[in-house]
This record gives sequence, C-alpha cells and structure tokens, in this order.
Amino acid sequence: MLTPSPLLPLVQALLAQNSPADASATGAADAPEAVSLLDYILDAGLVSYLLIACSVLAVALVIRNAILLRRNHVLRPDIVRQLEAHLVAGNIREAERFCQQPENDCFVARVFGHALTRCSRSPFGIMEIRSGAEEAGATEVEQMHRLNDGIGILAAVAPMLGLLGTVIGMIGAFQTIGSLTGSARSNQLALFMSMALVNTAEGLVIAIPCTVAFALFRRRIETLTKTLGDTIERLLGHAQSTAQPATPSIGPSVAQSASQPARPAPRPAPTGAQR
Repeated sequence: MLTPSPLLPLVQALLAQNSPADASATGAADAPEAVSLLDYILDAGLVSYLLIACSVLAVALVIRNAILLRRNHVLRPDIVRQLEAHLVAGNIREAERFCQQPENDCFVARVFGHALTRCSRSPFGIMEIRSGAEEAGATEVEQMHRLNDGIGILAAVAPMLGLLGTVIGMIGAFQTIGSLTGSARSNQLALFMSMALVNTAEGLVIAIPCTVAFALFRRRIETLTKTLGDTIERLLGHAQSTAQPATPSIGPSVAQSASQPARPAPRPAPTGAQR
C-alpha cells in the first residue's frame, strides 16, 4: 500500500496560494480591450461620417413631415369655417382678401385664393373658379409630395453609401493579405473587415426606417388629399350657388318696341305727272 509523501500537503498549499494571482494575471493579459459601438463607428472611415450626417438629416425630415402633414395644420377647420361663411353670404371679394392674409395661410386658403384671383382677372368671372381651384390644388398636392421626396432619396442613397464603405474595407483587406505577414496582417485584416461590416450596417440602419417613413407619409398625403378634395368641392358649391352672374335688364320701352310688329316702310311718291 502506497503512503502519501509528507511533502504533498506543502506542495498543495503553495499551489493554492499562487493560483489565484496567476489566474488573475493571465486573465488580465488575455482579456481583450473593451470596444464600444461609437469606437466602431468612428473607425469605419469617411463613409461612416457621411452616413452619420444622412441619419441626422433623416431624423430632421421625419420630424418636419410629422409637423407639416398634420390634418389640423393642412386643413385648419377655423379657416374653413370663416371662408365658408363668406362664400355663403356671397362676399366673394371679402373671401379673396381673407385667403390672401398671411395669418390664414393653409392648403384651402391658398387654393381658393388662387381660384378667386383668377376669377377676378378673367372675363368669364365666377365660371373660372373650378378650373382655377383644380390647377392650384394639383400644385399644392405636388408640393406635399415634395416634402416626402427627401426621405425617399435617403432611403435609396444610404444602402449605396454603405456598399461603398464595404467595398473600401474589402479593398483594404485584400491589400493587407498581399502585403503583410504574421500578427500585423491579422490585426489589419480585422480592422478592414470591421470597417466594411460597420458601413454596411449603418446603411441598412438608415435605409430601413426611411423606407417605412416614406410609405407612411405617402399614405397620409393620400388621405389628406381626399379630405381636402371633399372640403374644396363643398366650398366650390357655395361659391357657384351664391355668386350668380349679372344679367342685363331690359327697359319697358325697349320691351314694348320689341313686342310691337315693325311698320311697313312708306312707298315713294311717283315721279311722273298724273293725268
């Protein structure tokens, strides 16, 4: 039967005393340095800074559209009520001045202001109000769609910028493989691959929300256009029913002379001598 060595407890005690310090030192040496997301973004190169600028611009455009494409901002029910009151009362000139005031600026006021101005300058008068409103309405709807075009452009450009950063990172990675060796090649290869993937991720992070926002704002514009069309059609009905064109009055003498038959012209006297 083997007996344990008397030195075994002493060796075990020394190992137990030194192992925590050695393990902690080894762990500290092998532990990689913590890298934050901001460090990845800043190390991704010039394209990453362009993508950051695009993200800030996209947030600003979304906030602007959310403010400008509100129903109460575009339609303004108080302006519609006052304009409708002027049209029902037949005050066409007052309605035109009301639409041209800067504090009453909205979609409906701009459309009716243009239509009423066109009526006042046209020899056909109130008959031009519908065509004028249709022309101004189409221009205003196009302007609302232009507000949304910026978000659509960013949704298309951001993935391309991300792809550009990816290509630049891959070019650097292949140059590293061909020029460096050893641990330096591994470090540079990891750096360029990280640059490529970060640029790709940034482009997608910008493009996906911009695509969703573009679709939602386009749907809101279509809903607002339908509501505004119904409102303007109602106002056009009031304007055409109250502002009748003036008809010339016929005097009693003119009417009486027109009702009497025309008398025959007298025969000329004979020129020869009568026998």
